[in-house]
Amino acid sequence: MVRIKGGLRIRARGDSGRSGLHPIQFCKIIWMSNSTLSRFVNILWPFVIAAIVIHYVREGQHVLKFSLAYVAMLPCANLIGFAGQELAKKIPHMLGVLVETTVGSVVEIILFLVLLLAHEPHYYVIQAAILGSILATMLLCLGTVFFTAGIRRKEATFDASISEVGSGLLLIAGLGLAIPSIFHRSLVGGELTTEDLNERTTRLSRIIAILLIVAYVVFVFFQMRTHHGIYDAVFEHDERRDEDAHKEIHREKLTLTECVVALAVSIALVTFIAIALVQEIPYIVHEQGISDPFMGLILVPLVEKAAEHLTAIDEAWDNQINFALSHCIGSTIQTAMFNAPLVVLVAWGRGLPMDFSFEIFDVVMLLVAIVTVGNFLRDQKSDYLEGFLCIIVYAAIAVAAAFYPNPPEVMAHH
Repeated sequence: MVRIKGGLRIRARGDSGRSGLHPIQFCKIIWMSNSTLSRFVNILWPFVIAAIVIHYVREGQHVLKFSLAYVAMLPCANLIGFAGQELAKKIPHMLGVLVETTVGSVVEIILFLVLLLAHEPHYYVIQAAILGSILATMLLCLGTVFFTAGIRRKEATFDASISEVGSGLLLIAGLGLAIPSIFHRSLVGGELTTEDLNERTTRLSRIIAILLIVAYVVFVFFQMRTHHGIYDAVFEHDERRDEDAHKEIHREKLTLTECVVALAVSIALVTFIAIALVQEIPYIVHEQGISDPFMGLILVPLVEKAAEHLTAIDEAWDNQINFALSHCIGSTIQTAMFNAPLVVLVAWGRGLPMDFSFEIFDVVMLLVAIVTVGNFLRDQKSDYLEGFLCIIVYAAIAVAAAFYPNPPEVMAHH
């Protein structure tokens, strides 16, 4: 056990009873994973090899390259999520949840940065992907969590400390992201020139980004320092009612070294595959008739948050609804209050005009989704009907995004 400043204890061995790196044992544990869903995703590892090989040996074939890279992202993201879960078991509960959520967002951050730093930055796809990620986690993932928990038991109950703080932060984050869009749309056609309006919107977005990151830091401090006892008690209660606890006790675990190695390998693979995926987006949009709104709002978010979604669904199945809810809400908050602002600030450092001026369609869908989810969280109870309705709302938004045309500025670019 390692103790670092502030009293934080890291159990290097955890429950593994081992230390260091053992390659055969390492591969076996990763393959078996910790849930049926994760093992199913591990079957897709051959697609990783195929995506890498095809990327180098085949010219053209853009649909094939995009499809392989898209599928290959899933097992890599799953490995990141699994390694994050294993690492979280070696540290205190609340920090563990934060680490899992942060690690699960690595794929999203990498994709955002690759899209931003491409030869021709995909600003609109990034903007749509930011909101799409929030919608996918709030509606699709949370809906699946409610549905999964609901089909195993009549009703799932969760703690107010998770739902009330989370839904409040979601509303604040949504309003923060919407302000630059409302500002920009309100002044279009006025006295300001287009260049001046865009410049003001970009500067406003940078200030909003800083404010959102400050709010996120305060939220983390609230969870980790001043109110950590409340959250620790909630998560300890969830662990006691874990219906697969007996299996988890006997399952072989990764060592701290193996967790770090797994994260390093999976992050390297995700970065490479993200680059390959982004390179094919212009061809897919131009040749296959898939619009940027559908690409950014639906396709990209589904793959970038796969690890978080699988983790939350598995926890809901095991009757750990507070853990599942924390992953859904925590991941959404991190996207809105840290990942998205981070992209704007990185763009600022690179001299790129990335802002939060979203399409009105996207903003309205975001705010409607936040209100819908907040209403479902209000009574601290859920069932399969509420979960199914969340999924239906997400499906309706996905269909609307498929029919939504590219904005004029995107059409001009293409």
